[in-house]
Amino acid sequence: MQLQRLLSITRKAVDEYRMIQEGDHIAVGISGGKDSLTLLYALHGLKRFYPKHFELSAVTVDLGFPDFDLEPVRALCADLQVPYRIVDSDIYHILFDLRRESNPCSLCAKMRKGALNQAVKEMGCNKVAYGHHMDDIIETMLLSLIFEGRFHSFSPKTYLDRMDLTVIRPLMFLGEADIVGFQNKYQLPAAEKKCPVDGYTKRQYAKELVLTLNQEHPGARERMFRAVLSGNIQGWPERFPNTHRKKQPE
Repeated sequence: MQLQRLLSITRKAVDEYRMIQEGDHIAVGISGGKDSLTLLYALHGLKRFYPKHFELSAVTVDLGFPDFDLEPVRALCADLQVPYRIVDSDIYHILFDLRRESNPCSLCAKMRKGALNQAVKEMGCNKVAYGHHMDDIIETMLLSLIFEGRFHSFSPKTYLDRMDLTVIRPLMFLGEADIVGFQNKYQLPAAEKKCPVDGYTKRQYAKELVLTLNQEHPGARERMFRAVLSGNIQGWPERFPNTHRKKQPE
């Protein structure tokens, strides 16, 4: 996928859900993976021509996995001239050494987001951008249906009143395959995954389920995504689908 297409699809999400306002300071949550690095490229490129001016920073919560190398990410941020902060934590030690969690994902996410949001506020940012994409939204919807008995997925834009912080997801119209293509074309320095339960989670089950459904019923993936967009999910912001301009950046 070309950078120009990435910027166009990202702007579509930003415009239709009014994710960015004049004077925003947005922190990109960098996990070190392909999704968050693609998001960094997208917002860095958007910043050059978007009519509403905003500042951009980046932050990583280092979970403490052994041999987790963030130096390539640090170098990328320096090259893009994006201020970058790494927050050290003992999350890995707490989850796997002290508590010996067999299903650590929920607690890990809660602890990671807490540390991330605190750092974002300390950096003077009013918004934090996550690298969730279309497939993440579909998988979350399926997990909610199967394990919670409700039709739900995370929102494109969420205001956290206790933190006075807004979460945005500008990659929501991009599929994971698009991001893999962008990663390969631009050789993103994605860090190697270190989590010992990676590939053995409910999220992985949902990913494989979506793949199977789409193979057996071509187009099912896109139909599920449209169902989420039109599902009147509680907490989702209003969508303005005609606000996206088709003019491409120079």
